[in-house]
Amino acid sequence: MKKKLKISVPTTWNSVTLKQYLDLQKDIEDYKDNEEALTATLLYHLCGLDPTILPQLDMSILQGIKEDLNGFLDNTDYPLQKFIQIDGLEYGFEPDLSNISYGAYLDITKFDELTIDTNWSYIMNILYRPIVKKTGALYAIEPYKGNADKDKDKWLDVDMEFHFGVFFYFLTLLMDLYQGILNSMKKQPNLPQDFKSILEESGKVTEQLKHSLMGTSLK
Repeated sequence: MKKKLKISVPTTWNSVTLKQYLDLQKDIEDYKDNEEALTATLLYHLCGLDPTILPQLDMSILQGIKEDLNGFLDNTDYPLQKFIQIDGLEYGFEPDLSNISYGAYLDITKFDELTIDTNWSYIMNILYRPIVKKTGALYAIEPYKGNADKDKDKWLDVDMEFHFGVFFYFLTLLMDLYQGILNSMKKQPNLPQDFKSILEESGKVTEQLKHSLMGTSLK
């Protein structure tokens, strides 16, 4: 008698948490040279599918899962969401980045790169703080108190659409800044190496996932 297996397949990044993404990111780096292991890792972290089950699946089912995942993996450009409710408390994005407190600025610049990695929860704690006043579109948040590590794990359960929205908001700011510099200098210098590394790192995971799926599908 065959056993029924229920497989939950996400169709958007809204169904994937930061914790899942970070775990997936780590394993992808470990198995980047093994296409079969990459596919098994992808299905394990995003669908909860045990690698030992893969050989038992019909090819049509496996192909359908891959197509569903491939439909959203390379879509990471989402809008910034200024507000979020976590455990009944509303948090707001830093409303005036040009006047961000010196302490918050120092703590953010402690990290070598602004990218979604194990340090991302600290950065989110600095940028999003509890709302103390809200009137229409205007709002105020708690002053930064140098406590970026306080309850930082709360961000692990927030979906990746939210996190990508914050991340690409900053990438857009960086690109606009560099474009303004280029225009003012009337020439085209090379972009700083650290900016290039940020762009490369931001796309590494999704590109590896996409290539893994496409390569396996073609086989």
